[in-house]
Amino acid sequence: MNSALNIQLPVFEGPFDLLLHLIRLNEVDVYDIPIADITAQYMEHLQAMETLDMEIASSFLVMAATLLAIKAKMLLPPAEAAEEDEPEDARAELVQDLLEYMHFKEAAEQLQSLHELASLQFSRPNVEELYLSMFAPENPFSGKTLWDLSLAFSMVLERLPDTPDMLDIGREQVTIQDKTADILTALRHRPRGLPFSEIFGGCRSKVECVAAFLALLELIRLLRVRISQSGIYDEIYLYSSKRSDERV
Repeated sequence: MNSALNIQLPVFEGPFDLLLHLIRLNEVDVYDIPIADITAQYMEHLQAMETLDMEIASSFLVMAATLLAIKAKMLLPPAEAAEEDEPEDARAELVQDLLEYMHFKEAAEQLQSLHELASLQFSRPNVEELYLSMFAPENPFSGKTLWDLSLAFSMVLERLPDTPDMLDIGREQVTIQDKTADILTALRHRPRGLPFSEIFGGCRSKVECVAAFLALLELIRLLRVRISQSGIYDEIYLYSSKRSDERV
């Protein structure tokens, strides 16, 4: 057996990989493949694979049949054709397929090189994300959402007594700042939790309730108040957060 066959056959990923190896080994032009020599060497490789009891994929056998067919076609005398027509090269289709394989193989090798290079590099973490993960602010909603709070406020408004459509009263002077101070004062007296409904207990109108609700939302936004609820049907409670000692 030819000593040139002492190679690591398992490295060939397919018939085109083996064919390309033989072309490079013989240092021949891919556009002018010596089909007889390459076919002979290809068949020797298949025989070596059989000798080593290696499973030969059907694609290798298909390539062998293709090479033999091309070799036979090139040995036949050329068919008569018009003088201006050039004889068709039996290797043309194989060369085109081989060039396409080489293109994808080179692209795969480049991607593999980039992957290996990237595996040796470490990107700098996003400083802001790292800070938030280590020093995350206190969650004011504690499993609840703004929608849950809005539903609770709607229930408070529904419990307000009905008022006549027309009332001859002066304009109420209710500010969000006043209601903010009221909530913080109530929380200082109720460190174990203030029921949500109690912040509206002294409200005499919907306008005052709305002002109280907006004040609560602002305190939650500033992380001075947090809310919690034990169960889905239980009362929502308000608690002072870490910033509760700040001035309004």
